[in-house]
Amino acid sequence: MITIIKNGEVYSPEYLGKKDVVLVGDKIEGIYDNIDIPKEFIDINVIDASGKLILPGFIDSHVHILGGGGEGGFKTRTPEIQLSDLLLGGITTVVGCLGTDGVCRDIKSLLAKARALDEEGITTYIYTGSYEIPVNTITDTVRSDVILIDKIIGAGEIAISDHRSSQGTFNDFVDVVAQARVGGMLSGKAGIVNVHIGDGKSELSYLSKMLQETDLPVSQVVPTHINRSEKVFHAGIQFAKLGGFVDLTTSSDPEFLEEDEVKASIGLRRMMEEGISIDQIMFSSDGQGSLPMYNKVGELIGLGIGSVQSLFREVKDAVKKDRVNLEDAIKVITSNPARALKLNSKGKIEKGMDADVVIIDKDQFKIANVIVEGREALSEGNLLIKGTFEK
Repeated sequence: MITIIKNGEVYSPEYLGKKDVVLVGDKIEGIYDNIDIPKEFIDINVIDASGKLILPGFIDSHVHILGGGGEGGFKTRTPEIQLSDLLLGGITTVVGCLGTDGVCRDIKSLLAKARALDEEGITTYIYTGSYEIPVNTITDTVRSDVILIDKIIGAGEIAISDHRSSQGTFNDFVDVVAQARVGGMLSGKAGIVNVHIGDGKSELSYLSKMLQETDLPVSQVVPTHINRSEKVFHAGIQFAKLGGFVDLTTSSDPEFLEEDEVKASIGLRRMMEEGISIDQIMFSSDGQGSLPMYNKVGELIGLGIGSVQSLFREVKDAVKKDRVNLEDAIKVITSNPARALKLNSKGKIEKGMDADVVIIDKDQFKIANVIVEGREALSEGNLLIKGTFEK
């Protein structure tokens, strides 16, 4: 299949101007000023992107694809993600993780869900483990999981500074990072450790101590949820000043933010104002995680579910409300997570890269088309493919 996207403004994520993008099979064949399509030729799918922006497919690096939650009892366990949820959010690559519950949900089930999503049409990876240390793995160790299992690119989400964590020691934590790093080196993967940062007393102290007392590089860990409170946010800024990636969570209710929570779009602007390079900042949705819902006087009125569609919502707000230019805002869900996770064929519109493309309406800033590895999955807002059991 050949697809030609014509007359759109291309953000690679760097702005390239008005171009035509040619997709052949599952790869980007090239980017041209103007392609003249022969009248009598093989079947070509032509998408007119006039008045629209052409962006790389979005990468969501922290999603509970198997479901999450459960801290309020069995009835608060959230459901598995559906393919259509991801596509409607412009997500073409997703990384799945477990959370608090590593008993009723396990890595084997997470791997099976990742393979299912992959078969349905979206690139999917996972982290081995859950909140707890020692890490529950498929093979004997974190290292061998990363080396031997294609879908596993690291470990996570490992919880620290949180009453729900296993309260592992610093040495226990460093052992996980070391194993993931060596596993990544031997397999050509990132071997990243996705670190859940709670609102506890220790904040990011394990990460700072790791840099002071070991030879492990700052790039081996990505602390997530750093916008959960002002205290954690400021600790995240200090970690970023040491050269590390930081990840802001987009799933929240903008109408009822938790006390002291920093909205992701605002956090992005504030970090840039603090001198943090845009290339160190990522967004992830925490999709399918449970979200407590409160009324205006702070009373718990129910539980919501983290939404993967919040990923682009916060990018949109960063551009439209918080004065972040589009080139920078798009990097936090495209090229930055691709670089951090060593997904070398993702995150850019460039010759030879995977044909993952999102087209948005320039005026309404709304997702119109989604192409996953050359296959059009969303056209003018209408789903063309759905999950196996979706109506």
